[in-house]
Amino acid sequence: MKGVALIRRLEKGLLVGALFFATALPLIDAFGRPFGGFHVPGAEAWLRQVTLWMAFVGGLLAAREGTHLTLSTAELLPEGRPRRLARLGAYAVAAGVTAVLAWASWGLVKADRMQGNRLPGGLPEWASECVMPLALAGIAFLFAWRASERPALRALAFAAIGAAFALGLLPEAALPKIVLPGLVLILGATLLGAPVFVAMAGVALLLFFKDGTPVAAVSAEVYRLIGSPTLPAIPLLTAAGYVLAEGGASTRLVRFFRAVFGWMPGGIAVMVAAVCAVFTTFTGGSGVTIIALGGLVLPMLLEDGYPEGFSLGLVTASGSLGLLFPPSLPVILYSVVASVPADQLYLAGLLPGLLLVVLVGAWGIWNGRKLDAQGKKRQPFSWREAGASFWAAKWELALPVLVVALFVTGFASMVEVSAAACAYAVVVECLVMRDIHPFRQLPGVLVKAGALMGAVLLLLSVAMGLTSYLVDAQIPSQLLDGVRTHVHSPFAFLLILNVFLLVLGSVLEIYSAIVILAPLVAPMGAAFGIDPIHLGVVFLANLELGFLFPPVGLNLFLSSSRFGKPLPSLYRHVVPFLLILGTGVLLITYVPAMSTGLLRLLGR
Repeated sequence: MKGVALIRRLEKGLLVGALFFATALPLIDAFGRPFGGFHVPGAEAWLRQVTLWMAFVGGLLAAREGTHLTLSTAELLPEGRPRRLARLGAYAVAAGVTAVLAWASWGLVKADRMQGNRLPGGLPEWASECVMPLALAGIAFLFAWRASERPALRALAFAAIGAAFALGLLPEAALPKIVLPGLVLILGATLLGAPVFVAMAGVALLLFFKDGTPVAAVSAEVYRLIGSPTLPAIPLLTAAGYVLAEGGASTRLVRFFRAVFGWMPGGIAVMVAAVCAVFTTFTGGSGVTIIALGGLVLPMLLEDGYPEGFSLGLVTASGSLGLLFPPSLPVILYSVVASVPADQLYLAGLLPGLLLVVLVGAWGIWNGRKLDAQGKKRQPFSWREAGASFWAAKWELALPVLVVALFVTGFASMVEVSAAACAYAVVVECLVMRDIHPFRQLPGVLVKAGALMGAVLLLLSVAMGLTSYLVDAQIPSQLLDGVRTHVHSPFAFLLILNVFLLVLGSVLEIYSAIVILAPLVAPMGAAFGIDPIHLGVVFLANLELGFLFPPVGLNLFLSSSRFGKPLPSLYRHVVPFLLILGTGVLLITYVPAMSTGLLRLLGR
C-alpha cells in the first residue's frame, strides 16, 4: 500500500510540475519579447515534451479516477447484473486495446532512440517519450483491474490483453476476416462504457494491422500531434477553469448578475442565463456549470416564484450557454482539429453566443411578467449593491476581457494567452481572493483538472492516428463525393449538418464530438464554399444545442443526477428551451454575417 501511495504522489507531483512549466515557459517568452526578445532557449521543444507528459500522466490519472470520456449510452442500462457484465466486457476490451497501444508506443520510442535526437540541455528525446508506453501500460492494468470486483472475472479482463496480442500470430491471409468482428466488438464495448479514446485507438490499430502497416504508426501520429503549436492551450485553459470553479467565483458572479438584472421582470431568470454563460466560458461546457451553480441558482428561482418545471428547464438549458465565448476550451479544440485560427473563432462566436444568451433571457422575462401579473414584487435596483457586487467579482469578470484584449491586439499567441489565463486564475483565487490555499488546496484542484486534460489530450492524440488512416484510404474524399452527388446547395448541406450535429451531439460528449466529426465536416464545408470560421461557429452552436436533445443529452443526465428528477420529466421541461435555442442556431447558420461581420470590421 505504501508503494501505491508513493506512485500516486509521484503521479500527481509530475502533473502539477508539468502544468507549472507549461504556464511559465510561454509567459517568459511573452513578457521577455518587449525586452530584447528574451526567451528560454529551446522553450518550444521543452513545451512539447511537457505537453506530452501532461497528456499521458493526466490520462493515467483519468483512468485511476474513472473520468475518461465515454458515451452516455451506458447510463441507459439498469443497475445490477446487466451493468456489471457490461462493465466487464467494456473494460476487458479497453485493457486489450490500451495494452497494444502501449506496445506500439514502445516501438516508437525504440525508433526514436536509434535517431539519437536530444533536447536542449542534452536529454535524449526517447527518454522523455518513455512516458507514453509506461502510462499506457498503467492504464491497461487499471482497466483490467477495475473490470470486476470478483477475482475470476478480473482474470478474464487480464486474459483479454493476451488475446489482443495473440492476434499478431494470425497468418496474413486471415487478417481481413478479423476486421468486421473486431469493429463490432470495439463498437459494442464503447456503447457499454469503454472510453471513447479506446474506440478511436482500437479502430486505428485494427485498420493499420489489417493493411500490414506497423501499429507504431498510430503512436507516431500521437507524437506528431503533440508538436501542434496550439495544443498546450488545452491543458492551460482546463486548469484555469477548474481553479475558478473550485474558488468562490460562482458566488461572486451570482451576486453581481442578480444585482444587475434582479430589478427586471424575469430578472432572476436573466441572471441565471448570464451567470451560467460566464461560468461555462471558464469550465468549457464540461458539465461543471450545472454541478457548481445548480444548487445555488435553482432555490433562487423557486423562491422568486418561478414554477419548478420552468426553473429546472432554465438551469438545464443555461448549463451550456457561453460555449462560444473566450476562453472556452471547445473553441481551442476545434481550432486544433479543423486547423482554423482560434483567435478568429473566438471573435466570430461573440455575437452568436450573445444571441443564444439573449433568447434564453427573453424567455425568462416573458415568464417573469406572468409573476408580475400575480403580484410578485421584484428586487429594487440598488447602485450601491451593483457597485459592491461588481467590485467583488471584478477579477473574474476581467478574465474574458483580458483574453479578448490579448487576441485583438496580437500581443500574445494562443498558448501565451492561455498561460496568462491560467496564471491569472491561480493568482486571483489563491493570492487575491484567497479562496484556495496555494499549498494545501491548489495541487488537489490542479490534479482534478489534470484528469480532464489527460482525457481530452489522449482522446485527441489517438484520434489523429485514425484520421491518418482515413486520409490515406481517401475516406473523406469519397464521403465528400457522396455528399456532392446527393446535396447540391450550401443551404441543404447546412440544414443536413444541423440535424446531423444535433443528433450526434446528444450522444457524444462534446470533446469526443469535435475530435470525431470536425475532420469530416470541415472539408465538406469548404467544398460548398462555406467560410471555415462560420462553419466552426455553426458546428459548436449545434453541439451546444445537442446538450439538451433527448433522450441522452449530457445536460439532461447532469440535471437528473444533480436535482434527483426523472429524465422523462426533464424532457418535458426543456422542450421550450430546445425550440428557442434551435431558432437561434438556425439564425446563426443562415445569417453568416453574425459570425464574420465582426472579423471584417476588425480587418481579420
